[in-house]
Amino acid sequence: MFELSIKSDFASAHFLKGYDGPCKDLHGHTWKVEVVAQSDQLNSVGLVVDFKEIKKQLKDFLMAIDHVNLNDLSYFQKVNPSTENLAKYIYDGFSKVGAIHESSLPLKIKRVTVWESDVASVTYYE
Repeated sequence: MFELSIKSDFASAHFLKGYDGPCKDLHGHTWKVEVVAQSDQLNSVGLVVDFKEIKKQLKDFLMAIDHVNLNDLSYFQKVNPSTENLAKYIYDGFSKVGAIHESSLPLKIKRVTVWESDVASVTYYE
């Protein structure tokens, strides 16, 4: 089995509904994201997928949540925009788009890790 990892980042604001602490107020983060994909096969060139393609796809996906207030997005109007829920949102959304489906090889997103700071992160996987 092969695993590949790509990293990206984006900046956005949020506030936590129902939270009794400073994060109940609007504040921002420069979020860091790591996506780990896996496949048990390589293509004819010896790659799982071209890093250039999957990095572009991740950056394009994250553009929809870059420089926005996450609470304004319809998904996060129903779900609190915690780092945990953000990791699941990225996992679910990115699993449906991009190089994952353009690849002729079976490629699965294994996990997504989201850092809200250098010392705090959440990993989501199924």
